[in-house]
Amino acid sequence: MPVAELHVHSEYSYDGRDPVELIVAQAAAVGIDALAITDHDDFRAAAELQRLAPPAGIVPIAGMEVTSAAGHVLALGIDAPIAAGQSFAATLEAIAAAGGISVIPHPFQRSRHGVAAQVGPASMAAADAVEVYNSRLLTGRSNRRAARFARRAGLAQTAGSDAHIAEMVGQAVTVVDAPAGDAASILTAVAAGATRVEGSRTPWRISLRQFGGGVRRRIGHVLSEW
Repeated sequence: MPVAELHVHSEYSYDGRDPVELIVAQAAAVGIDALAITDHDDFRAAAELQRLAPPAGIVPIAGMEVTSAAGHVLALGIDAPIAAGQSFAATLEAIAAAGGISVIPHPFQRSRHGVAAQVGPASMAAADAVEVYNSRLLTGRSNRRAARFARRAGLAQTAGSDAHIAEMVGQAVTVVDAPAGDAASILTAVAAGATRVEGSRTPWRISLRQFGGGVRRRIGHVLSEW
């Protein structure tokens, strides 16, 4: 069964560090079969991933982490970028129209733009899947809440490293009961709930490094636009 890493940020995210090439190399080194790079409101990594992943034996999955009006939503398997700032419902509709599936990442972490603070369970249940294990955790409470919600709502469950540096790629993965040949079959299985999540906590020193580096890059990004 293919092992998929569905939540990674490259240098195209305002808080990411590493180029797509380095992320692909790390994914290959740790045995990832399918990889999505989900930059914040940026789709540029998709073309590079399509070029670099297959020679490394990895299935590329085009993606983004979209900032909806309610918070963050992962868009996986899309064929075009999704506009930021739309309502939660409109974001899910746009992802589906672009041929993708929607995954709610870290839904109960308000400080990381989790959507649960803004939308109710019925609205969240319209997504295709919920990220129930995000490796960038403090106590694990939010992950447990996400898993309980996914079970109650009958939603598919995924995991993701939420890596902002290449070293953390593969820290949390989604094992998919599907052929490993193409992104479409993998994502169809994900949406159907044919998944198993595996992961471990991002080490504290790495979390702090990712956070600190993200803050510096975010400030630099803001200053560059003045």
